[in-house]
Amino acid sequence: MLLVLAALAIFLIALALLRPVDHDESQYVPAAILTAHGLLPYRDFAYLQTPLQPYLFAPIAALAGDWTWPALRIANALLGVATIAAVHRAARVGGADTRAAAIATALFATCDILLFSIGTARNDALPAACLALALPAIVRTARNQASRRDAILIGALLAASATAKISYALPALTYGVWTLFSRNRRPWWTLLGAMPFALFTLALLAASPEGVLFGVLAFPGQAPTEWYQARPWKLSNAAKIIDTLKFLALGPALLAIVATTGRRHRWHLILDLLILAGLIAALAPVPTWRQYLLPMLPALFVRLALFWHAHPPGKSMRIAAVVFACAGLAPTIEAVASGGIPMHDAMRDASAVRQALDREHVAGPVATLSPQFLPGRAIDPRFAAGPFYFRSTALLNAGQERHFRLVSHARIALLGQPPAILTGGEGAWSSGDDRIDAALATYAIRQGYRAVPVPGTRFTLYVARRASPRPAPRNSP
Repeated sequence: MLLVLAALAIFLIALALLRPVDHDESQYVPAAILTAHGLLPYRDFAYLQTPLQPYLFAPIAALAGDWTWPALRIANALLGVATIAAVHRAARVGGADTRAAAIATALFATCDILLFSIGTARNDALPAACLALALPAIVRTARNQASRRDAILIGALLAASATAKISYALPALTYGVWTLFSRNRRPWWTLLGAMPFALFTLALLAASPEGVLFGVLAFPGQAPTEWYQARPWKLSNAAKIIDTLKFLALGPALLAIVATTGRRHRWHLILDLLILAGLIAALAPVPTWRQYLLPMLPALFVRLALFWHAHPPGKSMRIAAVVFACAGLAPTIEAVASGGIPMHDAMRDASAVRQALDREHVAGPVATLSPQFLPGRAIDPRFAAGPFYFRSTALLNAGQERHFRLVSHARIALLGQPPAILTGGEGAWSSGDDRIDAALATYAIRQGYRAVPVPGTRFTLYVARRASPRPAPRNSP
């Protein structure tokens, strides 16, 4: 088993380093770096998710230094290994035999939803691992075999998942409500396990209530609708249904849903509730993206293992499973087959940017929509959210932007005169939008910044012109 896990870890780490740059990473890498430098999320810089990940990953950033970005990708790949292993363990605890548990777990590992989520420096792998690691104890609880230790562990892990990403709050809440219907499920011990994370969140809320409410609730609820107004199709129910079916079909998740309908043991109810809660959490935001569906997958594939243990799949189902598994692997194969090592290229670009900053004697802060390419000392906290707030127009007024330390392109004049502006990291090549990076470049040019191309990269550093010293007044003879 250890050899299998080691091989899986090597494989997933390799995929993480080979996967192309994604502009989503521009808010999670800087958050870990700034937290490692002693800044507080919500108070000192905007963080647009629930708060656990920057604090948990800050030690990695402190140790990795300029290599924080690949280190976080590797950390997420290892969290993916933990997620996959936990699904297998939960299936075995539930009574699935070795073969059924192994097949279901292997199919889970081929889902594009999972592979994308654990292959980038986003905030998907941590909550998924917490949820999956809770599943063996959840299964024991459902079978009336749980101890107080299990209840505390479940409470802690589910609370941690919700504190890392808000979409995991619904599965956590679902489990909490389920425990209330039987004293044997130890609801109060589960609550005790959740308390440290609840207190952690409350402490941050007390320190910066408006920042937390905006980052955790207001921005995720309003920003996508504003951004996609020009493409209303993406906000429609039809698009949501099509996208959801497409993402589930890129891998065996859709097959698992179909295969597990039918007879079940009574204790399987909690797995079904967690699957349903994960699906609702995925469908709540607009639009729906593949990583949003990850909360439903761990319980779904445990459920598949248990079902196939009781009712082994026939030949047609086995063939369909292979076909869907290949479909799930296809996007990853396409992403990593373009040649080169994107993470190596990204770190080379980051090194070139650092050298350009040194040559121009710029210590920071540097305004950019791709702060993951900057050394920590140079990151402007107003751009810790990457392009995601900058591209908004009317979520906050000018006073609120100053208070939350944010800048939008609609009020770019509030940017002022930072020592330098960096462009080139936000574009189609990183799944971003060239237009908003162009807006930052246009501002730099209008403000009289001097353009300094970063050699060997697509980046341009705009450096503020130093004011010429006034000539000393001459005394009249």
